Amino acid sequence: MSSINKQVIQLAAEVPSDMGGQRLDQVAAQLFAEHSRSRLSAWIKDGRLTVDGAVLRPRDIVHGGALLELSAEQEAQGEWLAQDIELKIVYEDDQILVIDKPAGLVVHPAAGHADGTLLNALLHHVPDIVNVPRAGIVHRLDKDTTGLMVVAKTIEAQTRLVDQLQKRTVSRIYECIVIGVITAGGKIDAPIGRSSSQRQRMAVTDGGKPAVSHYRVLERFRSHTYTRVKLETGRTHQIRVHMSHIGYPLVGDPVYAGRFRIPPAASQTLVQSLKEFPRQALHARFLQLDHPLTGQRMKWESPLPDDLVWLLTLLRQDREAYIG
Repeated sequence: MSSINKQVIQLAAEVPSDMGGQRLDQVAAQLFAEHSRSRLSAWIKDGRLTVDGAVLRPRDIVHGGALLELSAEQEAQGEWLAQDIELKIVYEDDQILVIDKPAGLVVHPAAGHADGTLLNALLHHVPDIVNVPRAGIVHRLDKDTTGLMVVAKTIEAQTRLVDQLQKRTVSRIYECIVIGVITAGGKIDAPIGRSSSQRQRMAVTDGGKPAVSHYRVLERFRSHTYTRVKLETGRTHQIRVHMSHIGYPLVGDPVYAGRFRIPPAASQTLVQSLKEFPRQALHARFLQLDHPLTGQRMKWESPLPDDLVWLLTLLRQDREAYIG
């Protein structure tokens, strides 16, 4: 089991004179920037981070010249099993891993999916990742959504990627096929939270977390639209909820699609393909971010998976047959 692994952290730094007079947690966040503020604060409270050998509180003031010493263990993050599950790796170095996730792969173990997940695969591919919070997973894709995900291989990379996500400097662009003909692109600014009536569903709700999506039309068909969506925030099921909210739910979405619709006089092949499409027609197409160590701006693209390519082919044939 993975939980036997621990990473010992030993760090020391002298407080520069220009940081004197600040709170301990603020100084620690600047001197040990590879660790998050919440983690550092917890270590201060546990007496793992001392000032001139003394245990202080996070809010206590420290002076220039004081010696900060950190001696802690980064606990493994859970009783997870490493499993040899094939990963489609788009990019990898010492800090990050970019994967192209297939449909059907759950990202993180949960009720009903104790193993066989992306996390289990990561533990096999990068055993030391067990020491990184959530095994380096900084954002998720739904089980049946395909496409690009970045994973942090070190604590420092994890801290910096989370910071980029919070500052909204990570660019995540998706492509999807929605039900209905969208006339023009737009912006959806609608908070998302748990549905009050069905706890398994998310919904646009006044008490939800801020959620912003930008969408534009790539191609129109008789009763559907091929759409590109750029996320500003990353809420659970955000694209699925937002597109359904404005009346254009995703093809194949078992939760948010609502009433099934087909173009009149469509071919039996198209009708059957739309009716039996096995997942929400959503793909994480582009990913762009600053490398957590070098700061270099990096970009990746994932080609559309075969099932979406096939559905687009059928929709184009239907449009041409109808026009003809």
